[in-house]
Amino acid sequence: MATVLKCGDRSLDLSAPRVMGILNVTPDSFSDGGLFASRDTALKHAEQMLSDGASILDVGGESTRPGANPVTVDDELDRVVPIVEAIASRFDVCISVDTSSPEVMLESAAAGAHLINDVRALERDGALSAAAATGLPVCLMHMQGAPQSMQDNPAYDDVLKDVISYLTKRIDVAEKSGIAKHRLLVDPGFGFGKTHQHNFRLLKSLSRISDLGLPVLAGLSRKRMIGEATKVELPAERVSGSVAGAVICAMHGASIIRVHDVRETSQALAVVQSMMES
Repeated sequence: MATVLKCGDRSLDLSAPRVMGILNVTPDSFSDGGLFASRDTALKHAEQMLSDGASILDVGGESTRPGANPVTVDDELDRVVPIVEAIASRFDVCISVDTSSPEVMLESAAAGAHLINDVRALERDGALSAAAATGLPVCLMHMQGAPQSMQDNPAYDDVLKDVISYLTKRIDVAEKSGIAKHRLLVDPGFGFGKTHQHNFRLLKSLSRISDLGLPVLAGLSRKRMIGEATKVELPAERVSGSVAGAVICAMHGASIIRVHDVRETSQALAVVQSMMES
């Protein structure tokens, strides 16, 4: 597996796990909805996450929490593109865009984005061709069902085998659509159509996802799986459990850890890296 990911006009060193800071410019995300929806608050938070150790900022304009309602393409464009443009003009950082919309992929790339992070693995009409046209790397995530109903009754024959099978198929489809394999990353999709047991089975076996030969992005920050394990109800109070999850992901081969709590996670991963280098 390559340790350097070419992201547009920059290169991202993945020889050590990198922290991806979450920047939701939405009114309804499960943990921080509305907190960073304005330009000023979004840029202030972006600056803070960079100071705290983020290597990547993941800008999202559509909540994909369980039960979330879809947004129009115009609303998503209005939320995301100006923030991508503002970050690109102010900060030296790799910008990821958390989107499934072809129009948002194309306009964000033109505004200065470096990475596409798609929870629907390029399954929306036009997404494959749009992603290919940007020339940017793409993260393909596994999700069973859709956000509105994905947690109603998730079921698998074998969650690990089913997730690997799905990602393998999406990698093949992406390659056939003109997206070279060296431009791809994968994400098992913690919390996206999975029960508590499914999530922790995937976490325990995350190294098997790495066997696909692509960088693994893992996002379990503040999610329900953390709350259920720690008995902490409020997402914003699940910091310690989330950091523990990030450490496990890093030790099981994840290259990018997507988090809300950048400073705490960066410190924990520095300890992990020191141990791995010793």
